[in-house]
Amino acid sequence: MTETLSLPQVRGRLTPDRPLADLTWLRVGGPADWLFQPEDADDLARFLEDLDQSTPVFPMGVGSNLIVRDGGIRGVVIRLGRGFNAITTDGTRVTAGAAALDAHVARRAAEAGIDLTFLRTIPGAIGGAVRMNAGCYGSYVADHFIEAKAISRAGEVRTLTASDLNFAYRATTLPEGWVLTEATFEGPKGDPETLAAKMDDQLKRRDESQPTKDRTAGSTFRNPAGYSSTGKADDTHDLKAWKVIDDAGLRGATLGGAVMNEKHPNFLTNAGGATAAELEALGEKVREKVFQTSGIKLEWEIMRVGEPAPEN
Repeated sequence: MTETLSLPQVRGRLTPDRPLADLTWLRVGGPADWLFQPEDADDLARFLEDLDQSTPVFPMGVGSNLIVRDGGIRGVVIRLGRGFNAITTDGTRVTAGAAALDAHVARRAAEAGIDLTFLRTIPGAIGGAVRMNAGCYGSYVADHFIEAKAISRAGEVRTLTASDLNFAYRATTLPEGWVLTEATFEGPKGDPETLAAKMDDQLKRRDESQPTKDRTAGSTFRNPAGYSSTGKADDTHDLKAWKVIDDAGLRGATLGGAVMNEKHPNFLTNAGGATAAELEALGEKVREKVFQTSGIKLEWEIMRVGEPAPEN
C-alpha cells in the first residue's frame, strides 16, 4: 500500500513502512504503512482533509497502553509530538496538548496550585487519558474534564464537551479517525508544596506495588467491578483484576517471552524477546482460565491494534 497510496503534502514528517515496536512501551509490533508526525494542528487538519477518506487512520499516543500486532497497521498512523505538548494554566483550569505527558500535566498543575495529582502516576499522554477516561485513586478524567479540541477525519476542528464523549469506565465515544489535539481540565485549589508531597507519596506507593522498571503497558485488564464513569461512591472497585488472576494461579504465567508479572499479575510483561502474538495469546489464556475458575469475564484495558504477522 505504501507504493500506491497517494498522500497529501505536509510540513511535518511522513515515513513509509515505519516499524512501530520502538514507539510502544512493550516494544513489539510490525510497521505502519505510513507514520505521520504533523508539525502543528493546521498541518494535521489539512492532511486529514486532503487524505482519501477510504484510507484508515489510527491516532497513536506514546504507546503506553498498546499492543501493535506483529503484522503492523495498514493506512496511516498519526503520532503527535512537540507541536502538541504545551501546558498552560488559568485560575483553576489547565489546558494541555494531547502529546503532553500525564505526569508533566500533574506537576505543572501542582506548581500552579491546582490539584490534578491523580494524573501523576498514570502512564501515557493526555490524548490517551481523555480517550480512555483514565483514572487513579478514585479520580477520573471525567471528574475534571471541561472540553477538548479534536480534528475530525474530514479535517474539521471540533470542540468536544463531556456529553459529546459519553465518558464511561475506561472508554469514550470519540468517532473513528478523529484526533484529539488538546484538553482543558479543572481541579480544586491546593498548596503547591502539599500537592508535591502528595504526588511523591503516590509514586512511592506505585513503585512498591507495581513493576515500574519492567517492560509493561500498565494494567492489562479492567477491574471487574469498574462500571462507573466517575469514581463516585458507587464505584468501589472491591473486585480487582489482579486478585482474580492470582486466585486462578496465573501469577508468573508465561508464554514465550511474555509473562504475567510476579510482582503484580495484572501487568502483562515483555520479559525479553516476546512477540505481540505471544503477549496477546497469554492475555487470552488468562481470560479463559479466570472465566473457568471464577465465572468472571475479564475485559482488556490494553488496546490491541493491527494485523497478525503473515503466515510463512
